[in-house]
Amino acid sequence: MIPDITVYGDVTLVDLLVVIVTMVVAVIVAKAVTLNLRKTLSDKLRKDELEMLIRIAYAVIIGVAIISVLPVLGLNLSGLLVAGGIAGIVIGFASQSVVSNFISGLFLMTERPIKIGDAVKIGDVSGIVEDVHVMSTIIRTFDGVYVRMPNESVFTSNIMNYMANVARRFEYVVGIRYSDDAEKAIQIIQEIIDEHPLTLVNPPPQIFVDNLGDNAVNIIVRIWAPSTQWYPVKMELLWKIKKTLEENGIEIPFPQRTIWFGKEEKKMEEEVKEVAEAEIPAEVEDQD
Repeated sequence: MIPDITVYGDVTLVDLLVVIVTMVVAVIVAKAVTLNLRKTLSDKLRKDELEMLIRIAYAVIIGVAIISVLPVLGLNLSGLLVAGGIAGIVIGFASQSVVSNFISGLFLMTERPIKIGDAVKIGDVSGIVEDVHVMSTIIRTFDGVYVRMPNESVFTSNIMNYMANVARRFEYVVGIRYSDDAEKAIQIIQEIIDEHPLTLVNPPPQIFVDNLGDNAVNIIVRIWAPSTQWYPVKMELLWKIKKTLEENGIEIPFPQRTIWFGKEEKKMEEEVKEVAEAEIPAEVEDQD
């Protein structure tokens, strides 16, 4: 039998052991619950959502255990609640941005406008989503720079998610010479697109003459590809279209300007010269 020894104030050794056992059991239960959640929900939730749920579950279990042992230690819950309320108000005013980021993080995880691995543009930052935390979102820009964005900024910004749709369209403007056959060029481009394994049939590609420019007949080419392969397909087809058109005698023109000299131009130059020569002596006489 454990002797009823007073450790501090009204707290006895038995009370202290009860608190220790309760907290140990709470930690064991919390670990078991989080492991079970990770095992059962790993295939059903995203990584960021699962981690958030595990943290909340762990915090709730430990929090309940702490509240349950406070009376054993002789602490008055009502007094703690009042003090905690006052402290909460003070801390709330001092940490509005922290609270705002936390709430925004919860909304982001609920609404799911972005997920890890998405190519996005948030405000003026473009890149790949590396992680979504409770307080911030990590973006790896396309040139390899990691950017930490507060969740409040992410949630209130316009988000462009390039991966939200399974397909994405890209577009070229292909200029050819006026002397080239536009219909032949369109046919060649269509065949190149049809041969590529990653271009989509539905929505179908669009190829048409858009306008007659100063130096070229401009052909618009619109192609759909899987979002995950969009950029490689775009770069590959662009070069292939250029090479194939050149192989078929169709060239992409460079800016040029033709100047025509009229038949009367030389005669006009002589007349201007005669007028100028006639005016010079007249000015000399006036000065005399």
